Amino acid sequence: MWVKPRFYHKMLRIVTHPPIIITSFGTHQETREVDGYAFSSATLSVVMGDHAGTHVDAPVHFDARPGAKGIDEMPLENFFTEAVCLDLAHKPLKSDISIEDLQTAEEAAGISIKPRDTVLLHMDFHRRCYGTDAYLTDFPGLTKESATWVGKKGITMFGVEAVSPGRPGRNNFEVHHVCRESHQEKPCGSSTSAVRCKRVTGGGPIDEMHVA
Repeated sequence: MWVKPRFYHKMLRIVTHPPIIITSFGTHQETREVDGYAFSSATLSVVMGDHAGTHVDAPVHFDARPGAKGIDEMPLENFFTEAVCLDLAHKPLKSDISIEDLQTAEEAAGISIKPRDTVLLHMDFHRRCYGTDAYLTDFPGLTKESATWVGKKGITMFGVEAVSPGRPGRNNFEVHHVCRESHQEKPCGSSTSAVRCKRVTGGGPIDEMHVA
């Protein structure tokens, strides 16, 4: 199902990323007139980082090595794949997602993760914590070991229902580096599709559409 992304003024973000600022720039109180004909327009100023809301981490985001790909260099077909969803809604807040958790969820779903699949991890986290400070810190997360396990399946991407794939701190850094070493382009959030934008600086992409 196609849905619109939700961007709003001062929306939640990781503090190491730029704030999301949406303000009025032009209003209908400002009228222009040409040859006796009046016209007004309303416009917004939108300022945000390249990791605002649902987004995809391009390799250049977590790989400092020369030649790491920007979002505009990633193969478009990688964004349109078969997907499987693993139900991890039972995982407690602030808990690690283990290899056993993934294997059990795969078996419960009655599916097998195949090469080039997109793997989505449902943690029921948005319902539990969105709109609170806990949304930025209390999510369940992959570990180096479990991220390596799913990466070795030959998947194209994995998606998480949180601001980061691993628990805050070392776990998160290690999971990002698993992506680096396994050459996985990792979507953070529930995104499995995104509009590729030309990279101006060295960040991730901007998402204009996503699948929930």
